Amino acid sequence: MTATATAPAAASAGDRSQHRHPWRIRVFGRNPLGWLFSAPYLVFVLVIFAYPLVLAVYMSFHDYFFSAPGATVDRPFIGVQNYVQAFEDPQVRQSFLNVGEFLLINVPLTVVLSLVLAAALNSVVRWSTFFRVSYYVPYVTASVAVVGVWLFLFNQTGLVSKLLGPLAPNPGWLVNEHWAMPIVALFVTWKQLGFYILLYLAALQNVPKELYEAAATDGAGKVRSFFSVTAPGVRPATVLVLLLSTVIGANLFTEPYLLTGGGGPNGSSSSPVLVMYQQGIEQNHPGYASAIGIVLVVGVMVIAFLQNRFAGGRER
Repeated sequence: MTATATAPAAASAGDRSQHRHPWRIRVFGRNPLGWLFSAPYLVFVLVIFAYPLVLAVYMSFHDYFFSAPGATVDRPFIGVQNYVQAFEDPQVRQSFLNVGEFLLINVPLTVVLSLVLAAALNSVVRWSTFFRVSYYVPYVTASVAVVGVWLFLFNQTGLVSKLLGPLAPNPGWLVNEHWAMPIVALFVTWKQLGFYILLYLAALQNVPKELYEAAATDGAGKVRSFFSVTAPGVRPATVLVLLLSTVIGANLFTEPYLLTGGGGPNGSSSSPVLVMYQQGIEQNHPGYASAIGIVLVVGVMVIAFLQNRFAGGRER
């Protein structure tokens, strides 16, 4: 009886003592030094990401346009008019369809190729460093520098067209409405593959060797071990690769701008970010461009949530 009555009293006393802690401890915790170390990155996130996002939301609901520094201009509130215009604009709808086609090609290729190549590189004993660096070099090379190589390969009279002869499309790859976006997707996949290979290589180091030994004891070959041990063992890395490739692919800009002359032919390789640049910078409609950007952000967040939910990113 006494012990039962003492327990609630002790708990309430502990609650009162917790409330009597100084406000510094309640706000910053017992180790405020952590805030000091994280402050630079927090400021970076607020300045580079949070503030532009909030400003973009504000601009999307106003008839916003750029003006000379110091000039006072009226930017009236227009509600969802920019959003309605974006959904009704055929150019915007086409750009979202284009980036959807891009993601359908790029994301599966990125996941499959990076995982297979990482597993192969992980088993290589000789020249492993050479092969890893070889795959990583295109990723750290500027797109402007390597675009010339792909223009040489897929030009109307390029090397690929010459090798295929009559099987090559006419008009050529990069000026063909059906082939322009797939070629852009292949270029991005090739260029960024080294980064995702490194992610998988790091994940493969955490797969226990005993699992491969057990699979070999059960008579599993290399292919079965890959699907039974390697692929499940790197599933968190696969979710990360899915998310990164989707987010990066949705922000496609440089590659179609350089390879197809700004989204050609007839807008078949344009992307939402490219349309945002054309509307917001070239035509001075930043409010309209911001509305397109907000729609893109929401769409990417929905896709990322579904990937994280159904690809195994959340423990059940």
